Amino acid sequence: MGRLTTHVLDATHGCPGRAIKVELYRVAGDRLELLAQRETNEDGRCDAPLLEGEAYRSGVYQLQFNAGDYYRGRGVELGEQAFLDVVVLRFGISAEQPHYHVPLLLSPYSYSTYRGS
Repeated sequence: MGRLTTHVLDATHGCPGRAIKVELYRVAGDRLELLAQRETNEDGRCDAPLLEGEAYRSGVYQLQFNAGDYYRGRGVELGEQAFLDVVVLRFGISAEQPHYHVPLLLSPYSYSTYRGS
């Protein structure tokens, strides 16, 4: 059975992104179905896969990372309107692949992602 995992690296502070709220949605047309809510651990990872077992199937998914809350909690001044408050990543999964890993490299003003291993 397949699984979906993620982790967050804080490029500003050079450390894992700890205690970041992560939400996973399945995209169904114009609807979002909430599948999982997690918080990253001390290593910037979720303690369990976001998706696994029978729930792991082909489709379009959306990960949301609450970056603004994270940086505010670290004392970073983001201004009245944070440039990146919630980072949204929409991507596809083919259930024929046994593992998708979606890392996020984050700063208050930029991010990057890729299909990890």
